[in-house]
Amino acid sequence: MDELREITLREGCAIHAYVLMTNHVHLLATPAQAGQIAHVMQALGRRYVRHVNDRYHRTDTLWEGRYKACLVDSASYLLRCYRYIELNPLRARMVAEVSHYRWSSFACNALGQPDPLIHPHRSYLDLGATPPERCHAYHRLVMEQVAPEELEDLRGHLQRQHAYGSERFRAIIEAQLARRVGPAKIGRPSKQTSPSKSAL
Repeated sequence: MDELREITLREGCAIHAYVLMTNHVHLLATPAQAGQIAHVMQALGRRYVRHVNDRYHRTDTLWEGRYKACLVDSASYLLRCYRYIELNPLRARMVAEVSHYRWSSFACNALGQPDPLIHPHRSYLDLGATPPERCHAYHRLVMEQVAPEELEDLRGHLQRQHAYGSERFRAIIEAQLARRVGPAKIGRPSKQTSPSKSAL
């Protein structure tokens, strides 16, 4: 946690929500500039691997692969990500109540406990005029029943690293990046836009 806080401060990344699970980590972050999320993850990965290898006298790699990231639209989509992240220990049946899990931002975001790692997002701040109002509104949101379809949709976007948000949001991102950032349309392309056939 100390390493993550130091690195995010240095790289200019604001952490809004997190959970440290036994075999993976979720972070919801906003970088001040493009490329800073990658710098944070690289630096954190190097430091943590070195720490584990030194402590347990090992030399192997630690992570299974690259981190996965997806862009998130603000407002309701972002708050769904907050909730998804902080409910991980409950879904994994590691605790009976989400507040019992020590390694997440839930205590800060829902209960108002100080956490030096957390920097609230504008969408979170808009939940209320005062910290108690925001905590109360956020706690209510987290405790709402989450539809299985919402969970699968969010997981799918993260696994495929697709932008998570409205169609308009995805269209804007695709125009800026000049590449697809969402699921492709099902079915064959129309003959007008179909590329010429090639064989290898």
